[in-house]
Amino acid sequence: MTTSKRPAFLSSSRVLASAIALATAFLAAPAFAQAPAIPRVADPGPRGGAPDAGGPLPGLGTLDQALFNSAKTRFQEVDSVSGGIANEAGVGLGPRFNLNGCAGCHAQPTVGGTSPETNPEIAVATLDGANNTIPSFISLHGPVREVRFVHNPDGTPDGGVHDLFVISGRTDAPGCHIKQPDFEQQFQAGNAIFRIPTPTFGLGLVENVPDSNLQDAVDNEAGLRQSLGISGHFNTSGNDGTITRFGWKAQNKSLLMFAGEAYNVEQGVTNELFPNEREDNAHCQFNALPEDATNVTIVHPSGSPGSDFSSDIVNFAAFMRLSAPPAPIPPTPDTTAGRHVFASIGCNGCHVIQQTTAVSTFTNVATTFEPFSDFAVHSMGRGLADGVSQGNAGGDQFRTAPLWGLGQRLFFMHDGRTSDLVAAITDHAGNGSEANAVIANYRMLPAVQKQQLLDFLRSL
Repeated sequence: MTTSKRPAFLSSSRVLASAIALATAFLAAPAFAQAPAIPRVADPGPRGGAPDAGGPLPGLGTLDQALFNSAKTRFQEVDSVSGGIANEAGVGLGPRFNLNGCAGCHAQPTVGGTSPETNPEIAVATLDGANNTIPSFISLHGPVREVRFVHNPDGTPDGGVHDLFVISGRTDAPGCHIKQPDFEQQFQAGNAIFRIPTPTFGLGLVENVPDSNLQDAVDNEAGLRQSLGISGHFNTSGNDGTITRFGWKAQNKSLLMFAGEAYNVEQGVTNELFPNEREDNAHCQFNALPEDATNVTIVHPSGSPGSDFSSDIVNFAAFMRLSAPPAPIPPTPDTTAGRHVFASIGCNGCHVIQQTTAVSTFTNVATTFEPFSDFAVHSMGRGLADGVSQGNAGGDQFRTAPLWGLGQRLFFMHDGRTSDLVAAITDHAGNGSEANAVIANYRMLPAVQKQQLLDFLRSL
């Protein structure tokens, strides 16, 4: 019995038909059958809900608690030129100023925080008849900003704050006709740089960290810092040589100095630390100096004699000093993993997690807390440099920004250039930046770990 063979052309035809069928089926397959897409890494954004900050330090006594409450009320005071306008009872606004109250700038997520979503500088520019022009770099939904000029007209270093607004035209400033600087000209010339408000929560803890503890916290990360090319140094007082730690360049020694300078520079109010007007036009002087001083009588008792007798700046400092740190949300497996990523790529080389205070005169205990900062200044490269030197912090150097409370912040970097946490991270890299190795590590992370890191940071 013999078996007949199939013609060769028949076998080839069937193979061809099968190939065409397979190709057609592949082309018709739904999209989910294709290779999976790379996961998108995104900033989760500021978390909503109640503010996780704004209360007093735990462990305060009755009188200290009363001081905190009264000082907070004083911090929310709104200033006019001489205090004679309804709802603007504070005295001393101007002649040049950026805003008319501390709590306007320090508002997110609550009183004492940082720049709010709606910029109050827009409204104050023309409040009570003022005739100011709003510069192009100030917007309704942008960050509150102060402006500094890098150079004077003769080319020498400037670096000082040039206030946005003047009291000219206000109903409580008759006869004052000073003008705003030409901000647009300076901006276009690249001579204008910006700073946004720093949060004030928990700053009493920062103030109470001994210099030796700050140095020890840095020394504990010495091996990591060396491996990543991180150096940095502390800014120090030119008088006593101790570490200064407040402000974008750690230029202020104490909360009282921070308050007194801001009151004078941001609101134009003379005080016992800064008793002289910055603008000496006689037609714009309306009050005896200093406009903020110690009270020798109590007109409206608040329940805190310490607050009532004290000046505004002492109250401002007390509010910050007695303020509790922002609280992170409870950890999850995702944010716990993100915390490990934070350490594994070297973020803690600068953003030192823990610091420890001396024994506090208010709570009678030493406190270990997690600000995520070494409070030193570091070179951040040309991309972030503002060209302004303060103390021994150079033009490209900034204090390590504390990360506590980051989960509810809206704007990032010293000038508020971004609201995107991913951009804020990658902007740390640049020519001459001490963060380059850490950012290179971040970029090599798989997407899932990048997202865990972002989720962790937004949990703070």
